[in-house]
Amino acid sequence: MPVAAGAVDGAQPQLVAAWLLGCCILVFALIVVGGVTRLTHSGLSITEWQPIVGTLPPLSESQWNEAFARYQTTPEYRQVNRGMGLDAFKGIFWWEYVHRLLGRLVGFAFIVPLLWLAACGKLPSTPGLVPKLFGIFLLGALQGALGWYMVQSGLIDDPRVSQLRLTAHLGLALLIFAAMFWTALTLLQPARPAAARIKPLFRAAASLAALILVIALSGGLVAGIRAGFAYNTFPLMNGDFVPPEIMLIRPWYMNFVNNMATVQFDHRLLAWTLLALVPIWWWRVHATPGIPARARVAAHILLVMLLVQVTLGISTLLLVVPLPLAALHQAGAVLLFAAALHAAHALRREA
Repeated sequence: MPVAAGAVDGAQPQLVAAWLLGCCILVFALIVVGGVTRLTHSGLSITEWQPIVGTLPPLSESQWNEAFARYQTTPEYRQVNRGMGLDAFKGIFWWEYVHRLLGRLVGFAFIVPLLWLAACGKLPSTPGLVPKLFGIFLLGALQGALGWYMVQSGLIDDPRVSQLRLTAHLGLALLIFAAMFWTALTLLQPARPAAARIKPLFRAAASLAALILVIALSGGLVAGIRAGFAYNTFPLMNGDFVPPEIMLIRPWYMNFVNNMATVQFDHRLLAWTLLALVPIWWWRVHATPGIPARARVAAHILLVMLLVQVTLGISTLLLVVPLPLAALHQAGAVLLFAAALHAAHALRREA
């Protein structure tokens, strides 16, 4: 007896959404491990990009010695870690290896189910869904290449990766996360018409998500030049709201990527702006009649997540960037971004 088409179609969006949300969890883990890799100065420990062969780590003492010998030719070893032993090298190697392995796992967990779903005709007939999904995969492939491009910047003369390449690497990861997360939410909750009064709230929520993305990128610059290890006071920066060193570098625009004072000040200023805007938006959501329950819950989640993230950020700064807190702060950035996307989507389906 044939199965009703509606029953089959009804099961497909949930299946695809669950797969995408699972990939989002992997990307979240990848971003957090990437942050730990940076904080432990492990990112330059693997000096080659071998997408296939590099899946296996060194398995013998001779292979470990070969990997260590390659690392000893890098500027980081010669200028920063000269005299490091093999055991210490293994400690930083494993963080970078796990980071790269997670990247491969994300690619595998995305493309294999995608090809299977497409071959079996299980992808929903939502307009533009298939090109969007394959576009996300291409972004993932670009992310792998961008990661190696970032690592290369620290293997030539300077023992640190370019903060601009690091920020671009983080930004692309967040965009991939957003694309998968939004697509999954859309499959679970298609858009529906609603009153015009809800549309400004949706636009405001989308703007908040964009602002959070910008703040995360500014955090990438903070991490890239280690600006978190300076001005470890709050709310002032060593006694000043605007530090006097903020525009010391010439030309002036280089301060925004190379000056610790400017980069940290920008990150703080953006965070203060978000801290002011989110409660206003939250109040507007709860003061507007006819807002769906899902959107009200999403507004609560966004506000609570913001307070958690601000607390983590201040604590990380005051305690001079301890590894556990810094990793939590990076994780919090992704969760805050997801909360804003969820809030915008909860209003979109009614807008």
